Amino acid sequence: MRHAPILGTRTLAWPDEAACAAFAQGLALRPALRDAYLELHGTLGAGKTSFVRHLLRALGVKGRIKSPTYAVVEPYEIGGLPISHFDFYRFEDPREWEDAGFREIFAAPGLKLAEWPEKAAAVLPLPDLRVFIEVLDDESRRVELQACTPRGLELLG
Repeated sequence: MRHAPILGTRTLAWPDEAACAAFAQGLALRPALRDAYLELHGTLGAGKTSFVRHLLRALGVKGRIKSPTYAVVEPYEIGGLPISHFDFYRFEDPREWEDAGFREIFAAPGLKLAEWPEKAAAVLPLPDLRVFIEVLDDESRRVELQACTPRGLELLG
């Protein structure tokens, strides 16, 4: 993982799915989210995609929200807000970054959400907010938020 300055942190407990959804709903209300880049970290099954689904629903996305595991990116647009949901789990070749046009997506306005960012760390920009989701023994989640930019600090609240 790139060593970026951490401007602020916050630790949350998600005892259940409802807590994840409530956090996503609150985050969706923050104006800074419109052009933010969030990295989502956690093991398989930690809840990264579930969090993204809750966030996209809170932003107003209707219909099926697919995991971009095979496509690498799933685009959405709601109310003029472009949203790109990345899953770099199968990302292997940095040339794929250029070929797929990801540089242009990250340079353009809009919300970017990336699962498994460590797989593409060499080509990704600095995130505004890192979200680390850890599954505890009782199946609840411990979530650590790290703000790496002033926008990330705004998202911390």
